[in-house]
Amino acid sequence: MFGFGRELYTPEFPVQGDEVAVIDTTKGTIRVRLDADGAPIHVANFCELATMGFYDGIKFHRYVPGFVIQGGDPNTRDMTPEDVVAGKPGPDGMPGTGGPGYCIKAEFATNPRNSHVDGALAMARSQHPDSAGSQFYFCLGPQHALDSGYTVFGTTIEGLDVIGALRVGDEIRHVEIVHEA
Repeated sequence: MFGFGRELYTPEFPVQGDEVAVIDTTKGTIRVRLDADGAPIHVANFCELATMGFYDGIKFHRYVPGFVIQGGDPNTRDMTPEDVVAGKPGPDGMPGTGGPGYCIKAEFATNPRNSHVDGALAMARSQHPDSAGSQFYFCLGPQHALDSGYTVFGTTIEGLDVIGALRVGDEIRHVEIVHEA
């Protein structure tokens, strides 16, 4: 995930501006309005991965109380929840180090709504701004210190209680992209 040095990927998913991600987890369902106007590359990337089934079966691998819950690492797909919790390496590598094999351009500086409010959906990355790929996080409360360095690409409209209940090892069953005005 966090290997920089490659050419940046431009997703081909045709965003329309009315995308909502319906994220089915072992703790319940979360609905997120995606911000295609403010973060078009991130939204297209997330939608493209979701429609390919990339997120299906992936576990959340990082939880910091009062800060974030993070998932989206394909290295966790073939791991048991217990092994993810224990921080063991999986067959594809350590949780927190995997990705789709490419990076996308950061949009935090150009997104006028780049605000890490409670339930914000944003992309994780390494130290390089253009190193995001598939790993994402939900804010557990406002985290405005992240506004100037990480791209927010969605706002939770349903399921804040689910986000608050998620822990390391919980699974993303499926992500569906729907269109709602």
